[in-house]
Amino acid sequence: MSLTLEQVRRVAHLARIDISESEAESTLGHLNGIFSLIEAMQAVDTRGIEPMAHARDVAQRLREDRVTEENRRAAFQAVAPETEAGLYLVPKVIE
Repeated sequence: MSLTLEQVRRVAHLARIDISESEAESTLGHLNGIFSLIEAMQAVDTRGIEPMAHARDVAQRLREDRVTEENRRAAFQAVAPETEAGLYLVPKVIE
């Protein structure tokens, strides 16, 4: 697939981008290069190849899921103007 100069101008118009004639021509070259790369990638036979989550075979080191800090909710809420049932009460801002 390759674009024409008129198609580039139309896309620029739809995107509300004002481009000059020279910018349209260079953009045409860039976009056609991208489409050529996509066509080359799609031409590769990938049947039988399992999808990968990452380009390298790596495993994440995960830490044990445990609490490492003490619960200081009471200390934090002690300085709050208003609290109820462990929640902060704030003024209503939408009427």
